[in-house]
Amino acid sequence: MDFLNSITLLGNFIIVPGLVYGSQLALGALGVTLIYGILRFSNFAHGETMAVGSMVTILATWGLQSLGVSISPLPTALLALPIGIIAAILLCLTTDKIVYRFYRRQRAAPVTLLIASLGVMFFYSGLTRFVVGPGDINFFDGTRFIIRAREFKQMTGLDEGLAIKTTHGITIIITLIIVAALFYFLNRTKTGKSMRAYSDNRDLALLSGINPDRVVLIVWIITAILATIAGTLYGLDKSFKPFTFLQLLLPIFAAAIVGGIGNPLGAITGGFVIAFSEISITYAYRKFLTYNLPESWEPDGLVQLLSTDYKFAVSFVILVVVLLVRPTGIFRGQSV
Repeated sequence: MDFLNSITLLGNFIIVPGLVYGSQLALGALGVTLIYGILRFSNFAHGETMAVGSMVTILATWGLQSLGVSISPLPTALLALPIGIIAAILLCLTTDKIVYRFYRRQRAAPVTLLIASLGVMFFYSGLTRFVVGPGDINFFDGTRFIIRAREFKQMTGLDEGLAIKTTHGITIIITLIIVAALFYFLNRTKTGKSMRAYSDNRDLALLSGINPDRVVLIVWIITAILATIAGTLYGLDKSFKPFTFLQLLLPIFAAAIVGGIGNPLGAITGGFVIAFSEISITYAYRKFLTYNLPESWEPDGLVQLLSTDYKFAVSFVILVVVLLVRPTGIFRGQSV
């Protein structure tokens, strides 16, 4: 019984949160890795693209709620999500036309595009804070839990309860659908194959008749979709705050690089590696060990490797180690 209680404890505080947070990081890292793999630069504005797409989704959610539109028990934001996606697509395409296209035609070095993306990042950040302000916004409505801890205890007879929120289920299901659709698109469709060819050998792809402008257009559309969905899911799960997405940029880039930047499968794997590393290292294992050790061996302290205040430091350390030991990442993406 103690063993089952300890497993439930891990499920409630590590496994379920890790799957949800990993899904959110994976979607964010997919956008970063597509831009790097095809357009050949690190898009530092990606986190703020998530913020802008989420912000428009929130505004659309408020509009639908004011009209009495609801899809309870699911959150109304799911209905508003397409509006946020359209806004993010228009923003990314406009930014590319005004900023990035100029540097591509000049055949500028990747570091020049990176610096340009920093300027775009600050513009997006200021735009988001100007429209909705810097504070926390909770825009979730509908049924909050799929299963509550008390209900789980009553069903199983265990002392520990497992709580699964509606946002947890939505995040995992949507991530599975998006990832499956993206891999089908990249591997089965003519357009997806042309994008992969352009990524592998740009000159040969151009000689084969692939239209580079069309490839760039599709990359930005996919990136905007991924960013808006990732940002909205994160905001639904933890509340929306503009500054948070700037902080998320580190674990998102860490996920892309750890998995192998430029490799979509690596981005997904890296997202879960970073998520579970952050959560497991900052979790206090005292209660878990109490269930599994003899009474005389029960720990007095929290048995916590790092405080939750240093969660993002875990991403940084993993990123540095990977860059030093295996710069191409787990799945041998492009070297950074």
